[in-house]
Amino acid sequence: MSNLSTRRKPPRVGDAPLFRRSLIGIVLVLVAFVIVAPLVIIGVEAFSKGWQLYRDTVVHPDTLHAVMLTVLAALIAVPVNTVFGIAAAWAITKFDFWGKRFLLVVIEIPFSVSPIVAGVAYLFVYGLQGLFGPWLDAHDIKILFAVPGIIIASMFVTAPFVARELIPLMQAQGRDLEEASTSLGASGWRTFFAVTLPNVKWALLYGVILCNARVMGEFGAVSVVSGNIRGQTNTLPLHIELLYHDYNATGAFAAASILALIAVFTIIAKVALERQGAGRVRKQANPAEKTS
Repeated sequence: MSNLSTRRKPPRVGDAPLFRRSLIGIVLVLVAFVIVAPLVIIGVEAFSKGWQLYRDTVVHPDTLHAVMLTVLAALIAVPVNTVFGIAAAWAITKFDFWGKRFLLVVIEIPFSVSPIVAGVAYLFVYGLQGLFGPWLDAHDIKILFAVPGIIIASMFVTAPFVARELIPLMQAQGRDLEEASTSLGASGWRTFFAVTLPNVKWALLYGVILCNARVMGEFGAVSVVSGNIRGQTNTLPLHIELLYHDYNATGAFAAASILALIAVFTIIAKVALERQGAGRVRKQANPAEKTS
């Protein structure tokens, strides 16, 4: 027995120093060349011809309009998809109904379909030769090649983000708390705001941040439905493409730096939420930390 107890266990693959250092080195190299290098190039090229040219590009009316249109799309698409995500997650995790699996599949469609394909599909729905095109044209309602088309396309590509964050968490939490609340006479809205929402708020905020970042950077679907009209239907990613095609590489990098800054702030907000949420979980798991 003593020989068995003192027998040395075979080392695991992950415990080998060479393997661990090689894996870390490969990851660092990929991060440096795939993620860090492009961001550095954006900053360097944006200011390569001086601060004045950078400022002129950023405050140009076309750039400002592109920024405002991007912000407008986010201000509409993010709240709508937040409400949709909460409703979908609530229905899927708290109720049993026919078609639940089908609803899960529908929510996943924007992740499976190319954004460009989605934009082309909208052409066949709202375009002049599309399903509703003649009726819209007869009533002088413009969806495509206008702001409504951009917002609809942005809503499509970002629809799953909030729901995808909430559904796994709400499934893990179960229905016991909600059933106890309703059995005590609480209404559905009171149960949601007093019981469900406090338990999922960090996942909800995380999903909202991801949804907002996706709206800001969407290119494929928006490029199809917007018409790329300079100063009218160009979002910031489309405006960057136009500047590059105009052989204004410095201006394109200057406009791209705005999206890069948005990405950096998104990452900071994401990390802050993750730490805040993890801290709350630790305090709930160890009540002694609250009194320390």
